[in-house]
Amino acid sequence: MRRQTILATVGSLALMCAVFPAWAQSPEPLAPGATVQGAIVEGDATTADYRHDDFAVAARRGQRFEAVLRSEAFDAYLEVFRPGEATEAFVMDDDGLGEDTDARLRFTADQDGTYILRARPLSGLEAGDYRLTLTQRPAARPAPRPSSIRIGRAARGDLSGGDPETETSLPYDAYAFRARGGDRIAVALDSEDFDPVLLVGQMGDGEFAELARNDDGPDSGLNSRLIFTAPASGDYVIRVTPLNATGVGGYSLNLEQGPAPAVAQAIEIGATVQGSLTNTDSKGENGAAADAYRFQGSEGQRVRIDMASDDFDAFLELFDENRISLGDDDDGAAEGTDSRLTFVLPRTGSYIVEARAFSQGTGGYSLAILEVAPDRAPDAIAFGSTLQGEIVEDDPRDDEERGFDAFAFSGVEGQRIQAIMRSGDFDTYLQLGKAGGEFEQLAEDDDGLGEGFDSRLSFTLPDTGDYVLRAMPYKSEEDGLYALELIDRGPQPLPGSVLIGATARGTLSETDATADDNSYFDAYRITVKEDEKLLITMVSNEVDSFLVIGRDKADGAFEALTSDDDGLSDTHAKIEWTAPADGTYEIRAGSFQQGQTGAYAMNVEK
Repeated sequence: MRRQTILATVGSLALMCAVFPAWAQSPEPLAPGATVQGAIVEGDATTADYRHDDFAVAARRGQRFEAVLRSEAFDAYLEVFRPGEATEAFVMDDDGLGEDTDARLRFTADQDGTYILRARPLSGLEAGDYRLTLTQRPAARPAPRPSSIRIGRAARGDLSGGDPETETSLPYDAYAFRARGGDRIAVALDSEDFDPVLLVGQMGDGEFAELARNDDGPDSGLNSRLIFTAPASGDYVIRVTPLNATGVGGYSLNLEQGPAPAVAQAIEIGATVQGSLTNTDSKGENGAAADAYRFQGSEGQRVRIDMASDDFDAFLELFDENRISLGDDDDGAAEGTDSRLTFVLPRTGSYIVEARAFSQGTGGYSLAILEVAPDRAPDAIAFGSTLQGEIVEDDPRDDEERGFDAFAFSGVEGQRIQAIMRSGDFDTYLQLGKAGGEFEQLAEDDDGLGEGFDSRLSFTLPDTGDYVLRAMPYKSEEDGLYALELIDRGPQPLPGSVLIGATARGTLSETDATADDNSYFDAYRITVKEDEKLLITMVSNEVDSFLVIGRDKADGAFEALTSDDDGLSDTHAKIEWTAPADGTYEIRAGSFQQGQTGAYAMNVEK
């Protein structure tokens, strides 16, 4: 990444916080109203065979943004990642600006925190100059009541820029209908003006909970087709949206009684069947040809369903005996477009598996249902200990088919823990979650140690209780020896104090407070009057200096008001700041790169 140049900023400074997940490249802070002239160059971070530049956008829940990426050198592409998530994009855009290959992405923050905005080419290792702008959009107007539509009826409408917007900032129209539990409804959405997307869900506490969706139905081009099975009697909502934010124009929506579900053939756990999808088969939930299989299972039994085909992109969906969906999978197998669904059965009784193509397709396939052993109980790991382990072929596997070892420990609310994993055999990967029930990830780290492919995960425990640490390779085909260390870093250090006109000299060390990106910082409190102007500088010959000014919110969370990396020179920071109100503020003197330690001097003057 060539050093970014901020051309303009307008309005109030956004909530900028030096807390990022463990990214391969430390993100540049980016505030609404800013324009960045940058370049994708050789040596930039590379993910999945493309180069990219990352920017940190701090936001409050409900805040709405628009990012525009223009380039004459490559096909522009934008992605946004939620706070703490580094692998799955929250929203993305390719040609949303509607002007050749430039990108425009709109998103609404669904939680407080720092989001990552990624600027990149669509594919490959293209490089060159680009221009990125970020603006804050006005608050969305309240959504109107959905129009009513009945089964057997059709509706016509128009999407426009003035319509209410989804959580991903796409315009939508809403229609309400009633259904009885088990009803199958065929929904068709057609448009000649845009690529339509169909969503079905229910409203709860003012929020839309999606139950089913379809983009391009079988044999319908870009139009949408969906066969929806109502899980219970009640009111349901259909949302008509475009595939991207530039999609506007007329459409037609039609509801009909859905076809009968595919007759389920009996299959036993442990069996494998060979089948074939044809155009004369019954229709599945997405309106495509589908076969169905019924098996008997017991409460707590863990089953794995595999579907493989050389003719189409396999898709699996699991239902209970009332045809209520329990889970689905597209490409869960380790490679290619085959499907693998692993599921713990919630009760004893009949279950139905629907085998179909992801969008459309016919041809042969194989389907197998196996019982798999439950995950082994985690081994205990004590703070201050280092364990030697090995990932082997018969280890339990996660949803991405990576073998893992699990370790349990107990902690208290506010405790800072750190896990370090090293291996000379594979690229290490750490996950942290709460103990009990299905594993749900709270934090992760890939290369946070900053030494090759080893991991360092730093985390502040949100509650007192038991936690599980998973140690694994980053890729499913890897295995080998590793070492795992768990460290108790205690509570977050309390801030010190600094006087105006004074110089604070300190040393960043591994015992200091840490941000989510594993960078260390020292905190200093300062009391100022409204409109008082301060000049704050931080210099160091040992770390890349990074300054943040903020204050505590009512809930105790830290609110960053502004920050700087290289404002004084290449690795020295400078902030010129005016206090917005009387009060006590916190200055954080830290490093821009994770894991850096060393001496620094920080000066505060009027």
